[in-house]
Amino acid sequence: MSAFHTKSVQLQDQVRRALRSGRYLPGDRIDPASLAAEFNTSLMPARLALERLVGEGLLEHHSRGGVYLPLPTEVELRDAYDWMQRLLLMACDIGIATRLSGGVRQPDVASANEDPVEMTWQLFDAIGHATAHTFVHDEIGRMNGRLAPIRRAKRGLIDGAFEEIIELNRHWQQRDMPSLKVALRHYHERRKQLVPCIVVTLKQRHDRLQ
Repeated sequence: MSAFHTKSVQLQDQVRRALRSGRYLPGDRIDPASLAAEFNTSLMPARLALERLVGEGLLEHHSRGGVYLPLPTEVELRDAYDWMQRLLLMACDIGIATRLSGGVRQPDVASANEDPVEMTWQLFDAIGHATAHTFVHDEIGRMNGRLAPIRRAKRGLIDGAFEEIIELNRHWQQRDMPSLKVALRHYHERRKQLVPCIVVTLKQRHDRLQ
């Protein structure tokens, strides 16, 4: 791989981590020139990194020009929650692959510093990984990436979010798949009911920063 492509991949990973950490809010424009300057590289690797993230569905081209972190509509956000729920339930039904049964990835709760957003990402990724089904894991990863900035931006709207993810993690650690599936349904149904409020909150926060 050329130095050009290596730098582009590195930038792609940097932006992906920034999206996960909440550095960008839904609706934010991500400028390739600013990205290139920040990471001391040329403009082309930055543009290529952003184009790849557009291809993954994490970013989108805006009609006004430029690359943006999507600001979802109610329909889009409800569909995203519904699809993530279906993916996780399917992963639970597939179960833990025999070849991974002795070494299933555990959510790194310690590194999450009691951050429910990071804990959620770690747990959902672990559930997908445990299936050893590449397509399921990859799609859960893609949806995790799309929902992470929204989870970060809507903190405070959902009471008991920390306790909720602790409960989900407990079911996972105990491999209690029936209880985990019930809790996952409850987790996503709560958020689907709050979609109108979440979308309004995201838009208001975006508008205030314009």
